[in-house]
Amino acid sequence: MPDFFRPKLGIDLGTTTVLVFVPGRGIVLNEPSVVAVSTLDNKILAVGNEAKEMVGRTPDEIIAYRPMKDGVIADYRVTEAMLRRCTRSICGQRTDTRRDRRGDSDS
Repeated sequence: MPDFFRPKLGIDLGTTTVLVFVPGRGIVLNEPSVVAVSTLDNKILAVGNEAKEMVGRTPDEIIAYRPMKDGVIADYRVTEAMLRRCTRSICGQRTDTRRDRRGDSDS
């Protein structure tokens, strides 16, 4: 697939904030690094601003927390889900992060 079909993104996964930069558009996303998760079924309920609003206001079976601790990914599964939701909000529903199968590694 030619490179012009692949969106270029710069992502800063901060301990408190996620920033997403798109060349030619600038910073297109600036949201808190917070995720709300259901402890009943381990399902991610909200990400970013929506999850931050839940902090301290949720029932016991929903926890809102930051998957990044001291600049390090503390929960890979939740961080991956947070990234998927961020990229979906920018690029649309299809966010295939795998590299081109022909071996093109500079995507």
